[in-house]
Amino acid sequence: MRKFHDLKADPTKIGNIAKPPFVQLPDPDELFAARATRFRQLAVGHDLGPYLEFLAGVCEVQAAVQDDLPEPVMPAPEILERAAIHEMPPVSRADFVADEAFSVLFDRLTSAASTLHMPPEGHVALSQVRAADREKREGIIGNILSDFVPADAVAEHVFVAAVMQVHFARLAARLDPTVLKPVGDGVCPVCGAPPSSSIIVDWLGAQGARFCSCSLCGTLWNYVRAKCTLCGSTKEISYQAIEAEPEGVKAETCAACQGYVKIVYQDKIRAVDPVADDVATLGLDLLVRELDFRRGGVNPFLIGY
Repeated sequence: MRKFHDLKADPTKIGNIAKPPFVQLPDPDELFAARATRFRQLAVGHDLGPYLEFLAGVCEVQAAVQDDLPEPVMPAPEILERAAIHEMPPVSRADFVADEAFSVLFDRLTSAASTLHMPPEGHVALSQVRAADREKREGIIGNILSDFVPADAVAEHVFVAAVMQVHFARLAARLDPTVLKPVGDGVCPVCGAPPSSSIIVDWLGAQGARFCSCSLCGTLWNYVRAKCTLCGSTKEISYQAIEAEPEGVKAETCAACQGYVKIVYQDKIRAVDPVADDVATLGLDLLVRELDFRRGGVNPFLIGY
């Protein structure tokens, strides 16, 4: 039986690193293409291989459908200014309105996804999404934006979540990173969504810095390593790992809020991805839950687990 290493403290040395940028906004084309590649790497010999291959296909579709999309409607300058002054997410998921760009993206991505290899149940779910009337579509979108998914409609929500990720990544990519500010623990400063996980980067000039990875728009935002990603506590933070598995992923557990979020280490595995490696380490989730910690990271591709 696989067991935990309870490390009690993060052993990675951060040393004298340069001050990292507060955010790295996503490049939507590069983001999803790189994620697809990582999913395929992880699928080789993995117990979840077929599912990881399917997700690689989803990410390839996310990258491919972006050519010639209409420009998304950005918030008015006064709204962006107000958000900066009051430290609010400038493209808040709470204010989402489907524009022409979103509608075209929705139809294009769900159509392209029909060519993916998936179980019959997946094709049925996708057909239901494509045939959904406005009320049902808005209901699924609302569930995703509120991090709630009914157990009997998981597959439908995965496809719509893929659309939402692309749309919000396109919005985020058009912002000015220099005006963005922290808006709270466990909250993306761009869209207000929770993180999927966090990543210890190996970027030149920022080696060892920790960035949270937004589950919706893909923005990375700098966050102190000694604090709980979810509640900001600096006490009783532990790091869990599974014996005999690569050191590239750990679970940061917090006794103050009883939550956990995974950390992926780019210095250990260069190609690591905050979403793909999160899915591929589902076994770590299952074992951490045995310690009575709740999952705080949100990953649309882990819906139902």
